[in-house]
Amino acid sequence: MIQTQKKLYTFEEYLNYHDGTDLKYELFNGELIPMPPASGLHTLIMVFLFKQFDAEIQRLGLNWIVIPSNVGVRTGERKSRIPDLVILSEIQREAIRTMSSAVLEAPPILAVEIVSPGNSQDDYRYKRSEYAVREIPEYWIVDPIGSKVSVLLLVEGFYEVTEFTGNQALVSQTFPELTLTVEQVLAA
Repeated sequence: MIQTQKKLYTFEEYLNYHDGTDLKYELFNGELIPMPPASGLHTLIMVFLFKQFDAEIQRLGLNWIVIPSNVGVRTGERKSRIPDLVILSEIQREAIRTMSSAVLEAPPILAVEIVSPGNSQDDYRYKRSEYAVREIPEYWIVDPIGSKVSVLLLVEGFYEVTEFTGNQALVSQTFPELTLTVEQVLAA
């Protein structure tokens, strides 16, 4: 049996890649990884968190923006991820206005991934290490399957993780006054 070798893409080829569909791709070690449409629960959690973060940003009068699954983050020479949510600074907000492909070279303020069935390794292992290398200060892993939210804070190049479950209030370094429980997030 003859195996065909998958085409590997450079980061620049990835930025310019269009297959004529609305499908989004992440880049992992040069390979295009299709992102299937999210489940209903995944989408509801994303929208809920978007509203919570946006309200807190407005309440605090910050010139930040929260963007759902449309902005990529370059995580290596041949790697780019598209988090479910990112929070961008004012400078990043302005920078993406002129980008032909919205992929950040600098780390966002916060990134959120929502675990989907069959890809928990991506969020807990691969993206965790990639986001640490990219120096994203705060990374949330929302896990409806495990009924928990992990908040990871970057300390000296590595993430320190705190897991929250049930009616525990989430503790965020970025949003210290945010009042949100795991139950509220998962019941979105």
